[in-house]
Amino acid sequence: MYRPIGNWKEGSAEMPTEAAVSSHAETTRMDIHELVRRLNSHLGATLVAALAGVRDSKLPYRWAKPDGPTPNPEAEERLRTAHRTWLMLADAESDHIARSWFIGANPLLDEVAPFMALREGDGQRVLRAAEAFISGTWSA
Repeated sequence: MYRPIGNWKEGSAEMPTEAAVSSHAETTRMDIHELVRRLNSHLGATLVAALAGVRDSKLPYRWAKPDGPTPNPEAEERLRTAHRTWLMLADAESDHIARSWFIGANPLLDEVAPFMALREGDGQRVLRAAEAFISGTWSA
């Protein structure tokens, strides 16, 4: 199970090394098709399309096929950040709580849902908000 390290707080320069390295390593090694397949399974293709910044909610199903197309570089970056965030949240909490976290308004993201913040390219703040949620350090 993921455990936060140290006294990391929102706005600090870096997240706990163990969590950041572990989720980053797993996500980096993952084939994009498998990564999207997992996100589709956990979040649903409509939410995956929205956070990737595409309008076609069927596109994530095509991305998930081993021989399917790949997302553009900007969408792939958002998808990889979403997957890193998902790993931390689901490990520390549960799949259900992780999904609820992605779609709910978040006080550390100015009441914007994390999936929308990812869509807008605010991945660093999303990762920090997830860490704050996990560790219970809600101060900004």
